[in-house]
Amino acid sequence: MIYFDNAATTFRKPESVINAAVSAMQYLGANPGRSGHSLSLRAGMLVYSTRKKLAKLLGAGDAERIVFSLNCTQALNTAILGTVVGGGNVVTTTMEHNSVLRPLFELQRAGRITVSIAEPNERGVVTADAIERALTPRTYLVAVNHVSNVTGAVAPIDEIGRLCRKRNLRLLVDGAQSVGYGDIDMNEQNIDFLAVAPHKGLHALQGVGVLAIGPHVDVRPTFFGGTGTLSESVFQPRELPESLESGTLPTPAIAALNAAITHHEKTRAETRRRLRELSAYTLEKLASVRGIKIYTAPDTYNGIVSFNIANLGSMDACNILSAQYDIAVRGGLHCAPLIHRYLGTLKSGMIRVSLSADNTFPEVDFFLRAVRELAETEAIGRM
Repeated sequence: MIYFDNAATTFRKPESVINAAVSAMQYLGANPGRSGHSLSLRAGMLVYSTRKKLAKLLGAGDAERIVFSLNCTQALNTAILGTVVGGGNVVTTTMEHNSVLRPLFELQRAGRITVSIAEPNERGVVTADAIERALTPRTYLVAVNHVSNVTGAVAPIDEIGRLCRKRNLRLLVDGAQSVGYGDIDMNEQNIDFLAVAPHKGLHALQGVGVLAIGPHVDVRPTFFGGTGTLSESVFQPRELPESLESGTLPTPAIAALNAAITHHEKTRAETRRRLRELSAYTLEKLASVRGIKIYTAPDTYNGIVSFNIANLGSMDACNILSAQYDIAVRGGLHCAPLIHRYLGTLKSGMIRVSLSADNTFPEVDFFLRAVRELAETEAIGRM
């Protein structure tokens, strides 16, 4: 199979990542932070080591402000639901994933907040100016997708962060498609909350997400249970990270993430160079195919290439690419309805290719031949 669905999850994991997960299952089967015996303590040390690595990678400051979750979706929900200001306003964007839109619009439907939407400019990018125009006197939070999982558009986080700091607003960044593919520094970029999907750009395992929380901000618990601390109390502790980490942590996935960060630090420069080259090549060659409409933002080379083939539905095209060519790509709406509504693709969806540095130029060439054949077949069918 040619796997071009890395924005959903990276398929090929480094050997060191796989070995770390297996080793944790073999030798660290205890529950970290729940007992005083040596096995539990070793597991706890591994977890803390991973927090420290993440804090350094993300510019997050204290390791205690790195919170593990089930996935990036839960991390985003934790930040949104745990910071609600009754009667307040949240500004978000057309580019957002349903992991942000659904909790926000549920809060709006319940009458607890209002939601304002900032739209992209002619280049498909939501600017700081667009965010500023959407602000209201009641705005307390800005929620921004760093890299669109649909078009690959990159939000100007530095400018948006400066705006939020100037206006004394909290900034939540969805880093699902950016962490591991580009640099991010919460302190330098004035980010208060950063949600991470380690199984994507960092090539870690599914089963763990991350919410990094900046200094001087608080998140109320929305999920309650055992934490291994203050067990004499029936109330949730308020200290991070325990206040937001009820239940057993996924130690094998955290061990794999620890190894993934080490691998990322060693290979970062080469990975980014190769991904940029593959992306530029794919976009250039795809643009020459008759009957193709490309939606990827101009000069965007982060692995996401979205397009459609004439009047062929995106799901139909993806099914053909899978069944006849053994190519895995993503069709449909990508859990991001507002950008599809904005671009007029709610009915058709889009075909999304999401490359990894593990992909090859011969794989791209084979994919391009397949797309050309589909486009030619579609053109003949319309005659």
